[in-house]
Amino acid sequence: MDELKNQVNNIKKEVRIKVVGYITAGFGLVAGLAWNDAIKSLIELIFPLQKNSVLVKFLYAGIITVLLVSITIYLTRLFEKEDQVV
Repeated sequence: MDELKNQVNNIKKEVRIKVVGYITAGFGLVAGLAWNDAIKSLIELIFPLQKNSVLVKFLYAGIITVLLVSITIYLTRLFEKEDQVV
């Protein structure tokens, strides 16, 4: 019976952890959308082309892709180093 209670408690804990993760991801999405709009406005200010120019959109996508890939690589290496230390 204790084993069943432990399993139920573990499941409850996992559900809470997942829910917090999903809420955090939602907040991250909102922040990402805000930054998306800000960066697009900055690019349009720096490169005053037509408002819906395909060139500006591709430039923006390229810059963001390079930036996010670089950050992802950095964070992955950072966490791998922390795992090796622990």
